Amino acid sequence: MGEKLKGVKKTGEWISLCMSRLLQWFYVLHSRKKIALSVLAFLLVWYLFSLPGTLFDAPYSTLVSDRNGELLGARIASDGQWRFPPADSVPGKYEICLIQFEDRHFRYHPGVNPLALGRAMTQNLKAGRVVSGGSTITMQTVRLTRRNKRTYFEKFIEVILATRLELSYSKKQILALYASHAPMGGNVVGIDAASWRYFGHSAESLSWGEAAVLAVLPNSPGMMHFGRDREGLLKKRNRLLRQLLDDNTIDRTDYELAVSEPLPDHPHPLPQIAPHLVTQAFLRNPGDHIQSTVDKHLQMRAEEVLDRWNTEFSQNGIFNLAALIVDLQTNEVLSYNGNVGFGANAYGSQVDIIQSPRSTGSILKPFLYCAMLQEGMLLPAELLPDVPININGFAPKNFSLAYDGAVHADEALARSLNVPSVVSLRRYGVAKFYDLLKKAGMTTLNRPADHYGLSLILGGTEGTLWDIANAYARMAQTVTDYTREATYYEWENFRLLRDHQPRERHVFGKLNEQSQSSSSFAMTKNSAPRSKPDESPLFNAGAAWLTLQALTNVNRPEELNWDFVPSVRRVAWKTGTSYGFRDAWAVGVTPKYLVAVWTGNASGEGRPGLTGARTSARVMFDLFNILPATGWFETPYGELAEAAVCRESGQLKGMYCPESSIDTLLIPARGLQGAVCGYHRRVHLSEDGQYRVYEQCAGDRGIRSVSWFQLPPSWEWYYKQRHPAYRSLPPFSPECDSGNISDAVMQFIYPYPGAILRITKQLDGSRGKAVFELAHRNPSARVFWHLGADYLGETSNIHQMELSPDPGEHTLTVVDENGISLSIRFKVD
Repeated sequence: MGEKLKGVKKTGEWISLCMSRLLQWFYVLHSRKKIALSVLAFLLVWYLFSLPGTLFDAPYSTLVSDRNGELLGARIASDGQWRFPPADSVPGKYEICLIQFEDRHFRYHPGVNPLALGRAMTQNLKAGRVVSGGSTITMQTVRLTRRNKRTYFEKFIEVILATRLELSYSKKQILALYASHAPMGGNVVGIDAASWRYFGHSAESLSWGEAAVLAVLPNSPGMMHFGRDREGLLKKRNRLLRQLLDDNTIDRTDYELAVSEPLPDHPHPLPQIAPHLVTQAFLRNPGDHIQSTVDKHLQMRAEEVLDRWNTEFSQNGIFNLAALIVDLQTNEVLSYNGNVGFGANAYGSQVDIIQSPRSTGSILKPFLYCAMLQEGMLLPAELLPDVPININGFAPKNFSLAYDGAVHADEALARSLNVPSVVSLRRYGVAKFYDLLKKAGMTTLNRPADHYGLSLILGGTEGTLWDIANAYARMAQTVTDYTREATYYEWENFRLLRDHQPRERHVFGKLNEQSQSSSSFAMTKNSAPRSKPDESPLFNAGAAWLTLQALTNVNRPEELNWDFVPSVRRVAWKTGTSYGFRDAWAVGVTPKYLVAVWTGNASGEGRPGLTGARTSARVMFDLFNILPATGWFETPYGELAEAAVCRESGQLKGMYCPESSIDTLLIPARGLQGAVCGYHRRVHLSEDGQYRVYEQCAGDRGIRSVSWFQLPPSWEWYYKQRHPAYRSLPPFSPECDSGNISDAVMQFIYPYPGAILRITKQLDGSRGKAVFELAHRNPSARVFWHLGADYLGETSNIHQMELSPDPGEHTLTVVDENGISLSIRFKVD
């Protein structure tokens, strides 16, 4: 019984031992399975994330193309390589040649061709060295991304990553990546750069022979060396072409033409069209491909025009020219000429004048005229003074150094007279005009308004051609927007970009819209904010139209001695010349186009004859002549009102204006509350018109009432020199008491009230003199001069007196032969 129990016990231990071992075996098996699953999961995760976030981190060249995709220019990548940003696709001929040469089964394998790898391994073992790689195009693309030393382990990694690449990218994208990063000899990478460098045109225009060269070149890029025997490259190309012929891919004619093509014998320079625009793109968006709004063919014609004029101007020491041509209907820049002679790199030719601040001269005057019209502060042809003035030491002079006495506002604008402009700005307000210019997009006004003062209208500030052209365009488009019945006014600065391929595109093959938007702003850095739909326009359409009408009458006979005047089109245009003849401006607009030109020296050197009309305006009209003809601005009747206006004063009809001098004109609506004519007055004359009389003293001379146009004495003195028909009032008859005369018959021309004079010394050291001048309605009258209590002498006909007052404050008094007196106070430093 005990032995039985002992046997049972041993059997139980054996069973327990077996069960324990079995459990241990199952535990080990389960643990190994877990480890295997973990390893498998790890490998799967690694495989899924094995591709880097950025496949190619190499720097790219900066490309700028025109509105139709034609290349304007490029700048080399930061590593010294011509590596164009990747394109979305590959030209058809190159694609066929590449697949035929590198990977015939490219479209069918998953990134790896096992048969090709096996064949390559067999060939290498037989030869005892590497004679074939067996890599697919996908594997070669992976190798280009890694750029590691070629080993068997590296080949294994390439196999894995090639399959992974095929899962993330289409065959088309893989071909494009390979074609854009394959070495093409020297410092040329990718077919786009190689096409331009070796054949002088884009990859889309490759011939069969050229495509075959670029297909075989990455296999031996060192063969593309212009100083070596490249017979091997030629044989490879021709062998490939023969295969295409045998496969009936090309016909016999294409084959014979292709094999007859010689290999390139020298590198081609890339296009240098709109080089300053290309440089701007390179500085702001390096490594990107930017499609601009520029029209390549118009750009080339504009550059020819500028080069021709530069040849003429350079004979006078004027070496720089810049010009913009803009389509105002789309707000797109069609031609961007930052300067001339970019390649010569002389006389500051690489300075982009379009973006460079320069003294504005008179180019801002139309904006003041328009602003005063739309606020009712000025009527289009209202008389303005044009006499010597001195405002707190600021004494502007006209370009001609002559004065008209009085001039109509539209004529003053057309002739660009300085004194009327300063008088107008003083009346309008410097601070208001300063704010208007900033709203119009002038980004160079970086100091307070009182820093510029009244000189703001005469070139006392700087502006860029870009800003000024935008402001003129804004005025012109106000009219066209209104006549198109736009519901609101919306403005944005000129567009230079049509499409922008930022660096993200090089990785993912998609256009990053956010990057496009931000870079578009960067390419037009001088941008003014867009007007919101609920904002009123900066310029009133009626006032803007009247301003443009006035600018069609710009005419300076002393400067417009041009051979091509008959070809001048109807253009609203304005010129400007800065102090010292340093900057010459011209801006012209039609409903369709704007042309803006600057002429001068980038160094700031002034030159005689460097004026807007003699230089920039001539170039501007020549540029208009290469543009299609356009119509004219439609009249914005809804923003204008008809008014009876005195032809002589330009003011609203007054009670004494003769009917023969009244015209019915269009003026801004707010102009209806403008000034009424104050220059026509009712006067009483003798019957023969020889004397002025009063009713009580007319006697036998008789009396009749007439309307008489009369200007202030200082205006009249200058005015009648240019207007012989102007008649001064006749004197009072001897019978009438002159003591009752209330008219101002005298007015000082110089000095001005409160003037501060500086008397300089002569060459011999003696004290100099100042010429004091007086205007009298009756020039033949005798006038007696007194300085303080001292009698100085008398004048007649020409009322001038040379004086040398001592330092200090003085009072100058004049008395005419009728006992009428006039005094003025001044100070001598």
